[in-house]
Amino acid sequence: MGFGDLKSAAGLQVLNDFLADRSYIEGYVPSQADIAVFEAVAAPPPAELCHALRWYNHIKSYEKQKASLPGVKKALGKYGPADVEDTTGATTDSKDDDDIDLFGSDDEEESEEAKKLREERLAQYESKKSKKPAVIAKSSILLDVKPWDDETDMAKLEECVRSIQVDGLVWGSSKLVPVGYGIKKLQIQCVVEDDKVGTDMLEERITAFEDYVQSMDVAAFNKI
Repeated sequence: MGFGDLKSAAGLQVLNDFLADRSYIEGYVPSQADIAVFEAVAAPPPAELCHALRWYNHIKSYEKQKASLPGVKKALGKYGPADVEDTTGATTDSKDDDDIDLFGSDDEEESEEAKKLREERLAQYESKKSKKPAVIAKSSILLDVKPWDDETDMAKLEECVRSIQVDGLVWGSSKLVPVGYGIKKLQIQCVVEDDKVGTDMLEERITAFEDYVQSMDVAAFNKI
């Protein structure tokens, strides 16, 4: 089990294929598994690895909350597809085909047999990827948008929020919720495509209407 070297093109390709039909490394919510793999990736994956890049940008948005994410961080080799050898630990002397390091350093001398096997495995991954339907990861988010005071025009505030129109964002139902002293906050639902719209972007765009908006909080976040 493993991804190989996540600082190499081959390792990132394995990660991209692994995430083609998954939103996270394990389960259905961000966890310490995602943080462990994220920290092993040296930089954002290239654009052509769309699944890995979508996941990378999404997990990056949790940077401030990463310590509070559920789960226990394990060794990197404990994550990933079962048919890829873990190259993060010590190497072995076994000469079996299954023990050949498919994603080893370019400086290592490869036998013809090992080179052929590596190319066959990569071709299998490419074939498997091409047969998979594109999966668009989406999330349903409930936002709390707070005004400055009880004199704020809440109809105008909501109009400003809904004026934010970007690819991958769909606004849903809304309501005004009392918070005290005659002040009401706007609670509004939206559905986003994870690789296009993040909570940080929403907060930046909404709080830009500073004449009406004091702050924005995420009240609920659920994968669809």
